[in-house]
Amino acid sequence: MMKKLSGSVLVALVGLVLGVIFPSQARAERLVIQGSTTVFPIAVATAEAFMRENPGADISVRGGGSGGGIRALVEGGRIIAQSSREMRHKEKISMRAAGREPVEHIIALDGMAIIVHPDNPVQNLTMEQIRDIYAGRITNWREVGGTPGRIVIVSRDVGSGTFGAFVDIVMEGEAIHPGAIFQASSGALVEAVAGSPAAIGYVGMGFLDERIKAIEVNGVYPTRENVVGGEYPISRPLFYYTAGEPRGLAKRYIDFVLSPSGQRIVAQQGFVPVR
Repeated sequence: MMKKLSGSVLVALVGLVLGVIFPSQARAERLVIQGSTTVFPIAVATAEAFMRENPGADISVRGGGSGGGIRALVEGGRIIAQSSREMRHKEKISMRAAGREPVEHIIALDGMAIIVHPDNPVQNLTMEQIRDIYAGRITNWREVGGTPGRIVIVSRDVGSGTFGAFVDIVMEGEAIHPGAIFQASSGALVEAVAGSPAAIGYVGMGFLDERIKAIEVNGVYPTRENVVGGEYPISRPLFYYTAGEPRGLAKRYIDFVLSPSGQRIVAQQGFVPVR
């Protein structure tokens, strides 16, 4: 005589059957992308588009700065590290010492824009003038053709890839003046410059909006054409880093970012496609 199944047993069996029939829905593939706040908008937009096309994928994107993302990867994190600077030699050595090979993926190009308040009449600065401002040698806007008044220096924090790239390209290794206002994210830096007519800052092209004004550097404006052509002097690649060649979901996602669809999203976010 067949025994009647209890409700709880029946529910468990139904769940088991559904898990067998629909394994992708029962066990989603997961991926974490972590690091640069500059690359963050690209990662979020491409992850959302990828998940729409791949409902079984679960991708989460975290900020924290390029240094934080690379550090997590070096320490063994199962992530994609997003970075607005190249991985440093000592970081690569540390990772290799742990038996893990860093692999670099250039996903976009960026022109680092020098920004001021829209009311600031200054339209152009040379690289030397920008360096002198951030080193504290030029302290008043009248020294560079602006309205007389103290220059408020706004910078990204020292753990940021944007900070590292700025110091390498613009400062040529020279320290930024300790009186600068350091911001933890590109969004916060934009807010600081938008709120102060005396401020100057620097951000990736994807963060430009009507609240701030990007100025020319050496007479060249930060545009896609000027970055691709090499005319804009503060340009850089944007990176994803993986431990070894990516596999599974990580590989499919990175392939999507580098596909025509993914590169269109890169352009929509205000950055420069690499393909």
